[in-house]
Amino acid sequence: MQEESFEVQYTQEGERLDKVLSEIYPDFSRSFFQKLIKNKQIQVNGAVQKASYPVHTEDLIRVTIPDAVETTIEPENIPLDILYEDNDVLIVNKPKGMVVHPSAGHYSGTLVNAIMYHCKDSLSGINGQIRPGIVHRIDMDTTGSLIVCKNDESHINIAEQIKEHTVKRIYVGIVCGNVTEDEGTIEGAIGRHPVDRKKMAINEKNGKPAITHYKVLERFGNYTYMQFRLETGRTHQIRVHMASIGHPLLGDTLYSSGRSPFKHLQGQTLHAKTIGFVHPKSGEYMEFSAPLPEYFDNLLKLLKSRS
Repeated sequence: MQEESFEVQYTQEGERLDKVLSEIYPDFSRSFFQKLIKNKQIQVNGAVQKASYPVHTEDLIRVTIPDAVETTIEPENIPLDILYEDNDVLIVNKPKGMVVHPSAGHYSGTLVNAIMYHCKDSLSGINGQIRPGIVHRIDMDTTGSLIVCKNDESHINIAEQIKEHTVKRIYVGIVCGNVTEDEGTIEGAIGRHPVDRKKMAINEKNGKPAITHYKVLERFGNYTYMQFRLETGRTHQIRVHMASIGHPLLGDTLYSSGRSPFKHLQGQTLHAKTIGFVHPKSGEYMEFSAPLPEYFDNLLKLLKSRS
């Protein structure tokens, strides 16, 4: 059982309790927290509140998350946007809001549920029952290209390429503020935040080395459209690195201190555009690009029209 307490920040003032919880714990859904609230496992200032309760700055929220229960992960007929497929690998374009693999509160509707239905028994088993075929992941609200391995040999090969930093991973995103340098590199070890355990942070003492190369694609006054190339692949790497230099990703409620003026956004505006690797069987270099999601494309058009 996991028990934690935190204070509501001024940027969360007036938000629904269940929404705030799902933003702070991105691995859990809002419906998951609605159940916890109903079961009186969430308290605000020592009292039980409804899921719709509007939180106030400095409210003290106590969260009790029960231990995960062993569950059977079922295949689900969820449409996949497939960029490429053969007998060894599957490249998918993950949509916004989809969790990659099951976790507490997310036992259905995940990418794993979808690929289990699509691939039947043809998935690597190295990462166990919960993560068949999954060799790397992207955040729930990050869209874009992802490699799925269909057998153990491919999984081992791709995992080694990722470990050696030879997999090409290009992201695009919109950040807050005007990034003045046309390109640059951010180096800063990333580890768990020393105070807020829901976040990652630059942590030179206990973190793992992380390197992000960036390039400005277009400027829109208060926002900048950028390209990122990952040399390493740490949790929340681009989000943490950009926030560390004062340019958090637009829509990123976890690492930004202000609210986005674009109300339709769901999480950070970040897209895993291109992925390139050496095919585990043929030895041929392959590269795939996922088109921008509609919301992202529309946002770029809006920003261009205003600049």
